[in-house]
Amino acid sequence: MAFSKASVRDAAVKGRRVLVRVDFNVPLKDGEVADDTRIRAALPTLELLRERGAALVLASHLGRPGGKVAPELSLAPVSRRLSELLGVPVTQAPGVTGAEVELAAGCLGPGEVLLLENTRFEPGETKNDPMLAGSLAALAQVYVNDAFGAAHRAHASTEGVARHLPGYAGLLLEREVTELNKVVEDPARPLVVVLGGAKVSDKVGVIDRFLEVADQILIGGAMCFSFFKAQGKEIGDSLFDEESVAAAREALAKAAESECELTLPVDLVLGREFSADTERRELDGVEVPAGWMGLDVGPKTGELYAEAVAGAGTVLWNGPMGAFEMEPFAAGTRAVAEAVAAAPGKTVVGGGDSVAAMVQFGLEDKVDWLSTGGGASLELLEGKALPGVEALIDKKEES
Repeated sequence: MAFSKASVRDAAVKGRRVLVRVDFNVPLKDGEVADDTRIRAALPTLELLRERGAALVLASHLGRPGGKVAPELSLAPVSRRLSELLGVPVTQAPGVTGAEVELAAGCLGPGEVLLLENTRFEPGETKNDPMLAGSLAALAQVYVNDAFGAAHRAHASTEGVARHLPGYAGLLLEREVTELNKVVEDPARPLVVVLGGAKVSDKVGVIDRFLEVADQILIGGAMCFSFFKAQGKEIGDSLFDEESVAAAREALAKAAESECELTLPVDLVLGREFSADTERRELDGVEVPAGWMGLDVGPKTGELYAEAVAGAGTVLWNGPMGAFEMEPFAAGTRAVAEAVAAAPGKTVVGGGDSVAAMVQFGLEDKVDWLSTGGGASLELLEGKALPGVEALIDKKEES
């Protein structure tokens, strides 16, 4: 299905102020941006708008300040980094709305950039408060949403503001939706989906959807223990929750009726506790003895999964295979990351931890699409409508 919303390419922006919702929810360290991936992802849209003579008012959230001003979550470090990347001054607004902000926005000339303060400093942001949405809309004549990572939230700056201004999709948002929809609707076969992470209950909708459309689902990460528990296997001290066990039991029943193969690990790497320097052992099998916890898939599973990925026409990877942030338990995730990077088929990696793993192993440039959205990616893949996308104006039908 083609992307149905009007693109920023179609917007008349010359000499106008454009409110751009970006996703600058980036990690900070010692008052500086620690990873600018999300800022770089927004540059094509910002550069297009500047070239076309728009003045830019940018809005983003950062972290979870809970509707209060938290100085450590100010976007000031982001303004500095964005200024370096764009090669032009970026003015940091003193707040999200108010007289000073309105004055700063009103003074912008073509190509100039103002970054509003963290939208979540305002209690009305996450409540989609119409007053806040109206105040944001008053800063511009056109709205562009390029924050795919926040598109599954109906917030004042993502959905509310689009009720007041003509809303267009930014280049990143457009590409994200197009790439992820292709995986579900028109994949080159076989379609192999690698799912990791902790909770089956978080991904049950995605598992259900892919049991209908994928050829094979490979399960890793702590979520495999919910499946093993559902099968009556011993899992020792491994992470699981009852809600996920019930979800896993249902998924196994559906898989038995479907044409999609649901594959679980065949061996594991265990630790005494969740720590990099804990006692470690490899288990040939999956029955975890008491006093141990599974912290990674084993080498046989890594090889098995790498082989499946190598033979795929399309690969979607969401979620690590284990506690990859600890070197003794990183091998399973590395095996999948390297297989995805080397795969001849179409490769799509989504979800913060999988993207972080690709970056950690220096493989981020070796995949066809690296999604910036975690929850948004999952909801789109499930087939859910994203409020931040739905609120945009529809593409005009070609006559």
